[in-house]
Amino acid sequence: MSLQPSSPAPLPEGGERKGGFQLPPLALYVHIPWCVRKCPYCDFNSHAAGPELPEDAYVDALLADLEADLPAAHGRGLVTIFLGGGTPSLFSARALDRLLNGINRHLAFAPDIEITLEANPGTFEQEKFADYRRLGINRLSIGVQSFQTAQLQALGRIHDGNEAVRAAEMARRAGFDNFNLDLMHGLPGQDVAGALADLRQAVALGPTHLSWYQLTLEPNTLFWSQPPEIPEDDLLWDIQEAGQALLAAEGFVQYETSAYARDDRRARHNLNYWTFGDFLGIGAGAHAKLSDPHGHIRRTWKTRLPKDYLDPDKRFQAGERLLEAAELPFEFMMNALRLTGGVPAELFAQRTGLPLAAIAEPCAAAHAAGLLENDPQLLRPTARGQLFLNDLLQHFLP
Repeated sequence: MSLQPSSPAPLPEGGERKGGFQLPPLALYVHIPWCVRKCPYCDFNSHAAGPELPEDAYVDALLADLEADLPAAHGRGLVTIFLGGGTPSLFSARALDRLLNGINRHLAFAPDIEITLEANPGTFEQEKFADYRRLGINRLSIGVQSFQTAQLQALGRIHDGNEAVRAAEMARRAGFDNFNLDLMHGLPGQDVAGALADLRQAVALGPTHLSWYQLTLEPNTLFWSQPPEIPEDDLLWDIQEAGQALLAAEGFVQYETSAYARDDRRARHNLNYWTFGDFLGIGAGAHAKLSDPHGHIRRTWKTRLPKDYLDPDKRFQAGERLLEAAELPFEFMMNALRLTGGVPAELFAQRTGLPLAAIAEPCAAAHAAGLLENDPQLLRPTARGQLFLNDLLQHFLP
């Protein structure tokens, strides 16, 4: 694959718009909705794969979907691409090569573009890692969740701990010097020692990034209707504190609620979300957040079921909603305040087109409650605000 780089995306004619608004960077999310089987905790738009995946038809649909969305790019190239799911690593390198080349024909790639692929540790998928790297995919996110047999079985995972270890080792051998491991804590039957054993094993594999997050029981999942026995709150707190201390000692900096990076290898695609950047979303059930040069911001979502998405007589887009000005403070803060270091205060005006005065009162109230730092140059949660993020965000509801 030969990727064509983009020059920096220009501002729309006239430069800044209302209230200092600037057209944000643009990323692309691609949703591939199939898994070997549905995990009982998963509330993502994922579906058990049949004996044969419709790779060619789905890539055709993805590229047609992207082409329909091109006017929303407003001349911008892509700074990141994230291939998520589902399990995108079920797709062959041939299919992903055709997809990436097709995307690049429509949208220029930044010279240092980050292209992430989600992968699971099944042996069959590991064999494709080197092929993926040759395509220009330069970051993997491997869904390990745990290395312990009992916990993996409780989560309905189809791999074991040894396969998870081999997946990370093979990623390195394939040339991936930047990869993330997804780990859960607060699992059925887990104690502090078990959670720390998972973290130590993960750190030993040399990832540049760890997503370490607590298992939550989500509606419309098997775990919601048949909940497992998970640790009590006091034990969850002990796990959280001990795990954060271990990761800090190992050189992983917590830069977001559940994200830890070494050597500043933060997930650039996710940072674009958290700084209220724009992103196109293609694929079954994919969501997007898009701005236009006049400062209007809308959210869109695509047809959810794969069979409907592949139906040539149906539209890809299932709906859209224009964000009202009164919603923007909460929409912005819901993302930005996940970052432990916060964001420059001026970014609020650049991304929303609203003056800082629009959030002066809720910021003052959040500071008085000990949830937000008192810094006119920075919107940053306090340590207490990080722990009670929902309480902090309540101050910015319309």
